[in-house]
Amino acid sequence: MADLDQLDNPVWSSLHAGHRSMALLNGNAARYPRDISPLAALAEPNAQAFADLRELVEAGETVGLVSPVVAEPPAGWEVKRARFIDQMVCTRVLVEADLPLIDLGEEDVPEMVALAAATEPGPFVAGTHRMGRFRGIKSPEGSLMAMAGERMHLRGLTEISAVCTWPQYRGQGLAKALVVAGANRIIAEGDIPFLHVKGENAARQLYEKIGFRTRRQVYFTVMTALPA
Repeated sequence: MADLDQLDNPVWSSLHAGHRSMALLNGNAARYPRDISPLAALAEPNAQAFADLRELVEAGETVGLVSPVVAEPPAGWEVKRARFIDQMVCTRVLVEADLPLIDLGEEDVPEMVALAAATEPGPFVAGTHRMGRFRGIKSPEGSLMAMAGERMHLRGLTEISAVCTWPQYRGQGLAKALVVAGANRIIAEGDIPFLHVKGENAARQLYEKIGFRTRRQVYFTVMTALPA
């Protein structure tokens, strides 16, 4: 069984485990390359760690810091927004819906980025799909209606993320089908699926019905590095 304590500081854990090869590390700070994800982490949210992170971030660049406790950036950072989000895990196999899911790749990136920009499921840039496997559901005409994929990879734990559907296609169970299929694949491989969601998001109830349970809250801070 995977050590769930890794999830207390998930980005830090991921960048020291499954995503170690793409990690940018500096002392007590870590981040993903900016063309893959704006996510960053600190070993502890203290002055030295923030100073270490500042060396990894360009002036004017915005990053998303995930921490186990409230993080208060020192001078040199401008906080755009900050809040707690719910972290949920799933440990049981689920019943899948009979919908045609397709693997998404480089050729689908423009549609993936457009869908994420319109629905805001969380940080998503052109290289985010390289963090894991993504699947989607397309219309009969071939356009992307919904998608979901993998983001953080810890030891024995894989995050489901970028769950989103164009508004005109909602209510058809597309997101549920994608999350269930993704969770089942992760469980079949011996890992535990987890995800993050805003507490007031209606999707939270869907995840609970699927079989996810809330483990804890983590603190998400969107902040911009100011010029020195």
